Amino acid sequence: MKFGPLPLDQCEGAILAHALRLPAGSDGKQGAMIRKGTVVDTALIGRLATAGIESLVVALPEAGDMLEDDAARAIAGALADKGEAGIEAADAGTGRVNLHAMHNGLFLADSQSIDLINALDPGITLATLAQHTPVRKGQMVATVKIIPYALPGSVVTEAVEAGQGQALAVSPFRKVRVGVVSTKLPALKESVIRKTLSILETRLEISGSEIVDQVVVDHETAAVEAEIRRQSEFCDLIVIFGASAISDIGDVIPEALRRAGGEVERFGMPVDPGNLLMLGSVGGTSVLGAPGCARSPAENGFDLVLNRLLAGETVTSGSIARMGVGGLLLEIGSRPKPRDTRQEGDVDFSAIVLAAGQSRRMGNANKLLEEVAGKAMIVHAVEAALASRASDVIVVTGHEAERIRHSLSGYDVHFSHNPEFEEGLSTSLRAGIRAVSPHSSHAIVLLGDMPHVSSQMIDTMIAECEKAAPGSIVIATSGGNRGNPVIWPRGYFDQLCALSGDTGARHLIRENREKVIAVEIGEAAALDIDTPEALAVNRD
Repeated sequence: MKFGPLPLDQCEGAILAHALRLPAGSDGKQGAMIRKGTVVDTALIGRLATAGIESLVVALPEAGDMLEDDAARAIAGALADKGEAGIEAADAGTGRVNLHAMHNGLFLADSQSIDLINALDPGITLATLAQHTPVRKGQMVATVKIIPYALPGSVVTEAVEAGQGQALAVSPFRKVRVGVVSTKLPALKESVIRKTLSILETRLEISGSEIVDQVVVDHETAAVEAEIRRQSEFCDLIVIFGASAISDIGDVIPEALRRAGGEVERFGMPVDPGNLLMLGSVGGTSVLGAPGCARSPAENGFDLVLNRLLAGETVTSGSIARMGVGGLLLEIGSRPKPRDTRQEGDVDFSAIVLAAGQSRRMGNANKLLEEVAGKAMIVHAVEAALASRASDVIVVTGHEAERIRHSLSGYDVHFSHNPEFEEGLSTSLRAGIRAVSPHSSHAIVLLGDMPHVSSQMIDTMIAECEKAAPGSIVIATSGGNRGNPVIWPRGYFDQLCALSGDTGARHLIRENREKVIAVEIGEAAALDIDTPEALAVNRD
């Protein structure tokens, strides 16, 4: 392919390299925009000549070259392997083809094949999710982008050959029958056990797996042994949550597994949090001794092993030993010193940005992806949350989740997907609250369609919350009328998770009006952009 300026009369069949706007007409109206990538034909040459344009910067394919869309389509097609890999390719456009999961499962990539494709020519790029990422049906797992307007066909052929044979795949999750054994000690609250079960159910949801039996027993070897024997008769996986963490290979839970006729494959993993995980089996049943961090919804080493088991992978001591690179996960503020830098009595705030709605009042457009002042609406909300004093930011996705994630690529946020988004706002609140880190004492709930809420406004609310009595609900107001954001103390989290319908938490606020602290932030608290008319007014 040749690239560069050419006289206009030599440009027929070439590809316009840069967008070009024609001069204004005699009526003063702005001239037409000719998009980059347009193939220059005789008619366009005539229009440009009339406008006084004498040359263009173009790409001129040579014999044997393949155009960008055709090249991307060919490579993506090889990777998708006609659906055999559990992956399907989207339509090509501007040299890009996105690849999506055809079912829920675990994303797998052959790094040697991917590296080979990317090494063939700098103009061929293939980016994927990380190995063993759990994905949902329809989620983007990889993208092929051809950078130049055309590439030698021989190079594309090499890339196609390298991509064949399931260089990428989504290994489908299986529906697993899960048994849970929770041990108890006097210091362990029953509410902790209940919450732990709820969090495990959330983890299992992506695979369709279910907890078919759960029992609470004393933290004693004989009691745990008996339950392992019983559950192994009808469960595919047994998860044991100890009231006390496993501290040695001879501790209560590993010893109970051995006495039940099982085998401890490994105790200890190079993933933090998650170091104290135990992996074993009895008969054909896998057994996990869960580390303490598995009681939290935040990603930890327990997830890395659980997801592989749900996808039918054989997890061994060796495979766990190889998890060290990338095994340092998110820092947890509740860890003991020396890693814990927070002082006793500190209050931590997690921000939850709700971005799962269907934008019905906006027509066919997703309002959160519409531009306001040069940025997607959701970006304004997320940037405000990130710039505030919030310790972390959770974005709840639902409708067009992939597009929302793509718009926020590069931002330091955690995503919590709400598969029940069509059932109302309450389901998104629940998905957000369940994703809050255990060290956070409060959740700041923001709406993705309120781009005028600033980080300073959020910080003002946080400051008022810190001064208020414990258990106070802090609500932004506009002219005295309640709006958003709202700051909820942890004491309300269970009630928020129990909500249903599309009314949010209004009745909780009414029932606890004596605990409400109003913080005036102006019209930003009430201005949500959910109609084409509101969008037109707020574009700039």
